[in-house]
Amino acid sequence: MTTFFDFEAEFVDSLRCIPMTVRMKLDTCGVKLKLSHWMQLGQPERMVLVNMACTTAAEAKIYRDFLQKLITEKTGNPPGKLAIDPHPAWLDDSQIPDTVREKAREFQIEISLEQWQKLQPSQRFALIKLSRPGHENLNFYPAIKEFHIVDA
Repeated sequence: MTTFFDFEAEFVDSLRCIPMTVRMKLDTCGVKLKLSHWMQLGQPERMVLVNMACTTAAEAKIYRDFLQKLITEKTGNPPGKLAIDPHPAWLDDSQIPDTVREKAREFQIEISLEQWQKLQPSQRFALIKLSRPGHENLNFYPAIKEFHIVDA
């Protein structure tokens, strides 16, 4: 069973947005899924994508093939492709990405390496995604609180 983050609570019941767990799988399997694609999927299909495994190379291939077929059936066009990072930053607990440090500083927060290392890969992934430049990223601070980097 997949766990959603508390900061996603506003939309996880309806799955009207792509949850972090699926976004991490998309990056893992190399598929660029647009929100418009996601919205064309029914709730059962979305839940399959939420719960389907995508950790190993074999699982990532199965996930990618399934998703490409599903989106092509729904839209008539396959989803875009993403380059797969062989060493994704969320799996590296030895350094905090600059974007995460900079976003934290906007809230007068310094994340220590020890705090970064205590995070689960999915939590590091979320902070990386929520700190990307050019995005509103309203959930960065709630995520920092949820992950106990600052006191609630």
